[in-house]
Amino acid sequence: MTPAIEIDAVSVTLGDTAVLNSVSTTIDEGRLVGLVGPNGAGKTTLLRAINGVLDPDQGSVRVTGQDVSALDSRATSQLVATVPQSTASTFEFPVRRIVEMGRTPHIGRFGTRTSADRDAVDEAMDRAAVSHLADRPVTEVSGGERQRVFLARALAQETPVLLLDEPTSDLDVNHQVRTLDLVTDLVDEGRTVVAAIHDLDLAARYCDELRLLHDGRIRAAGTPESVLTAATLEAAFGARATVTTHPVTGAASVTAFADDAPDSTTATVHVVGGGGAATPHLHRLDAAGVECSVGVVSTDDADAETARAIGADLVTVPPFAPVDDEARATVSERVRRADAVVVADVTVAPGNCPTLDAVLGADTPLVVVDGRPVDARNVAGSRGRRLVSRLRARGIVVDDDADAVVAAVRRAIDTPPIHDRSPYSP
Repeated sequence: MTPAIEIDAVSVTLGDTAVLNSVSTTIDEGRLVGLVGPNGAGKTTLLRAINGVLDPDQGSVRVTGQDVSALDSRATSQLVATVPQSTASTFEFPVRRIVEMGRTPHIGRFGTRTSADRDAVDEAMDRAAVSHLADRPVTEVSGGERQRVFLARALAQETPVLLLDEPTSDLDVNHQVRTLDLVTDLVDEGRTVVAAIHDLDLAARYCDELRLLHDGRIRAAGTPESVLTAATLEAAFGARATVTTHPVTGAASVTAFADDAPDSTTATVHVVGGGGAATPHLHRLDAAGVECSVGVVSTDDADAETARAIGADLVTVPPFAPVDDEARATVSERVRRADAVVVADVTVAPGNCPTLDAVLGADTPLVVVDGRPVDARNVAGSRGRRLVSRLRARGIVVDDDADAVVAAVRRAIDTPPIHDRSPYSP
């Protein structure tokens, strides 16, 4: 591939603060590269070095082979267009006039706009979905609409490289997706895009590659899957995180929590799940430093996938198979070994009743997640209703909230178990 952007040992100091420290990276043509990292990591400063607004103290930046520091503003603007993070304007220019400013680098000092310029503006406004705002003052449109207006201005500039600084920060979910879909279309057409993105899931979904910045250095570079790991995220953001594959997009998905792991010996919790009901609780328990086991679930269940992702001990049966004697014996042993058991808001069916019986057959402290009404998730008839009643009577009942589950687990471990005296006990 041909490099579109070459950054060589770039260092930038602002005031007394070293913002970038010998940053080097290469971005190939026709790629969408995301800059991720905590606030103050240097993402915006790196973008300003690429577009020539800021001269590095050391190092160089080349765009399509040309040293940006050797170019005048007009020449640089023919190579690089930028959508800034702040799009506030104190001038009441009509939206179309703002977009037309993108054509300035292509017009001589005494030149006039041509039909090609007008066509470029029309196409840019259409692609950014702001044509209907053409005559409105830019000061009277919403923050999200103004963000799209400045994206249209950058599109009208028709440069080989496009820089985006938090392009979705003021957009609702619909326009976030539409904007990034448009950006990927531009990349497919051959443009190179570098975007500072704070939403890690969006970055993983849309970017071909990521650069993780922290303390002014690139700490990781590569595909989203290789960059967004629990270790790199904890080092950069100071937060525990679990990284899984999103079931719909297939991209990496990050769930981060504050580092609240207990100081004492790690607790062990067995989680009864199924149908994805346990997934948010598994992530939260893992982030809290709890060692989990999971089961019995189907080998292809979403909860099984989550258990594998966090390295949990897993008890499974084949898809659509009932819990057999071997699986029941295994899960009974996991329940007895655990410091606590969490029963997620699972569907109660004949196939998983043996698992619930195993939970009730042990003295292990119990947390029961109470989400959907029993009748909405019970397909095991009277047996299912009895099991749910006994579980609720024995355990700490909490709402379907991951933080509430973690708090209840800690409380349950500190509380002696309540022995089941239900008349339905076997």
